[in-house]
Parts: sequence; C-alpha cells; structure tokens
Amino acid sequence: MYRVWNFLANYSLLLILGALIALVWANVSPDSYHHFVEYPLLDHSFIGHPHYGPDGEVEYRTLTLHYLINDVLMAFFFAIAAKEVWEAIILKNGSLRGKKAATPLVATLGGMIGPIAVYLGLAAFLGSDVYDAVARGWAIPTATDIAFSYLVGRLVFGAGHPAVRFLLLLAIADDAGGLIILAIFYPSGALAPLWLLVSMGAALAVFILANWLPRYLDRGKEARPNSTWMRNKLGFWPYALAGAVSWYAFQESGIHPALGLLPIVVTIPHADRAFGIFSEAEQYLTDLLNHIEHILKHPVEIVLFFFGLLNAGVEFSAISEPTWLVLAGLLIGKPVGILLFGWFAAHILKLGLPKGMRTIDLFVIGCVAAIGFTVALFVASVAFPSGPVQDAAKMGALLSFGAAIISVIAGKVTGVVKQDG
Repeated sequence: MYRVWNFLANYSLLLILGALIALVWANVSPDSYHHFVEYPLLDHSFIGHPHYGPDGEVEYRTLTLHYLINDVLMAFFFAIAAKEVWEAIILKNGSLRGKKAATPLVATLGGMIGPIAVYLGLAAFLGSDVYDAVARGWAIPTATDIAFSYLVGRLVFGAGHPAVRFLLLLAIADDAGGLIILAIFYPSGALAPLWLLVSMGAALAVFILANWLPRYLDRGKEARPNSTWMRNKLGFWPYALAGAVSWYAFQESGIHPALGLLPIVVTIPHADRAFGIFSEAEQYLTDLLNHIEHILKHPVEIVLFFFGLLNAGVEFSAISEPTWLVLAGLLIGKPVGILLFGWFAAHILKLGLPKGMRTIDLFVIGCVAAIGFTVALFVASVAFPSGPVQDAAKMGALLSFGAAIISVIAGKVTGVVKQDG
C-alpha cells in the first residue's frame, strides 16, 4: 500500500493541488486567471500556437504558458504512460500478453464503447443543437485515471483480490487506447502526414545507432564494451535529441505534439522483465528506459502541478449539458460497458475470469474505472476550443472523483469480500 501512496504523492498530489488552486482562482478572479493561462512567453517562435495566413499556411507561432505545459512538457507524462504500455506488450512476462490479458482487453473495449454510446446517445436525445455543440467531446469519458483508480480498487477489493490485477490491466490498456484516440481523432491542426516520416526516421536512426549497432558489435564479447561506452558516455542524450526531432515533427504534422515522444520510447533499451508500475521492485531496475523514467520523475511532478493549474480553472457557473454528459458517460457507460463486454468475453467467448473473481465484480471495476480526471481533463482541453463548452466538459472530468464513493457503495451492495495481501 505504501508503494501506491508513494506513486500518488509523486504524480497526483501536486496535480490535485494545482487543480484546486485553479478552481479557486478562476472563480475569484477569472480575468486574471485566463490572462495567466494564455500568457505569451515568446512571439514569432518556431513552436507554439499557430497563426495562419490567408492561404492556410502557418505564418508564425506564439509560445504561451498553456502551450508550453500542454503541448511540450506533457509529452514527458505521456512518455511515462507509453513506457508502461510498451513493457506490458513487449516483455515476455508483460501483463498485456497472452490469454491472461484477453478478458481485460475485451472489457477495456466495453469501457470505451459504453461511455461513447452514453455520451453521444444522451447528446442526441437533448437535441441537434446540443449534439452539434458537444459531439467532438465523445472521447472524454473513455479515460481512466490509472493512479486513482488503482488506489480506490485496492480500498474496495483489498490488495490481494484478483479484481485489482484485472483493473490494473484494464487501466493500462485504456491508456493505450487513449493515446491512439488522441493521435487519430484529435489533430492539433491541418494534417501534414509527411512530417511523420521525419519522426519515424529519428526513431529508426537512434534505434540503429544507439541501441542495435552497439549490441551487434558486442556479439561474443562478455564485457560488452560498445554498449557500456554508449551507456556511460552518451546515456540518454541520443534519445533526447531524437525525441526533440520527433516532437517537432509531430507539431508540424498536425498530430498533437504531446504524443511526440512515443515513437522514441520504443527504441530505448529496456529490461527483460517488468514488475509493474506499483511494484516496489520496479525502482531497482537499472536499464536505460527505467533510468530515464527515474530522471523524469520530479520534473513530471512539477509539470502535472502546472497542468492542473492551467487546465482545471473552471467557473462553477460553467456547469451545463457537457458536464452531465461526461459524467453520465463515465458513471453509467463505464460500468455497464465493462460488465457487458467482460461477461461476453468470460462466458460467451469462454476466456474466463481470474480465479476468485465473480462476474458482478466487473461492474464494481467499471465504477472504479470511471475516475477520469487527468487524461479526461487533457482530452477536454484538445476536444473543444477555450470557452463555455470546454469548461463544462472539464468540470465533468473533475467531478468524476465522485466515482470513488460510488465504487465503495457498489462494493458493499454486491457483497465484495476484501482480500488483503
């Protein structure tokens, strides 16, 4: 349990503090808050919000504080998320490999389709005007905040319950799905896909020169001189340079640049096993990928504080239809979608559930996974332009913390027996 609290202290408490300050600030002095958020740091910059000419070409960019945090520095947060997803997929004992991951993966699909169906269905029911105004936010309620969901899951089920492991697999897969959705459905500008070749070229070059080639030259050499020299002398710098190139290419391609480090993450030398994001043993891995994660730990804490500060400043008067649509998608769509798809996978497809886990536990897991928060806030910020619709959607993401209370009640009603371990 200490490891979970430690993770929350590292990555979430500063985020919550920033969000609380933003809420107070935006409701006490909204003008000064919004001036702070959009404060221009550098005009006519090579990175930043684009300004378009009459022919549709980007004439120049303005680097604002909001762009610096959301589009530049949040790339490190998504890199850490991608690292966990990549290890879960690529490693021999990865949690998203083999039959053991089949039911959680299908349930994850339900946990994304369910919220989308509820969000868009209710929006259509409210009329075409509401639907047209909010339809672009369909992905907001698909998000699951992995840290808080895992903590609440342990409180509801107990650390030793198989449902907790199931929930963690689902949350990791949900992160992967969220990254894909952001890349495909939420471009940051006019698409110029040829720039992605630059990103792929940077990833391929750094993999060959800094990863594959030293290992190839070290064949049959127990001391591994080339790989050792590369690690000791150059360390993470080749990957940092490739990451900068990839990030810039993502910005120019029109795909959200916060995802710009993802192609580089998969090229970094990694351990042959992973203990899991909340495992105490994880901190003792010394491969370069884990070393980079450790280096990023404290900077990402600060980035998340500013992310909360710059994105959660919503006036309470902004609560409106998008707020309730996001909440309905999370609080209704998530539990129902995970229950239905999980039941289908376990019993119709005969994939089964972990020993000691009941079908009704899928519903409780869905309630826990309805805590959207971090990624839901991020998606809301890219789904809608600044204004009342975005603010209302963000309020829905913030209020999704209420899913923690619902989860505890659902656990009691369904007779969950806590298993400590």
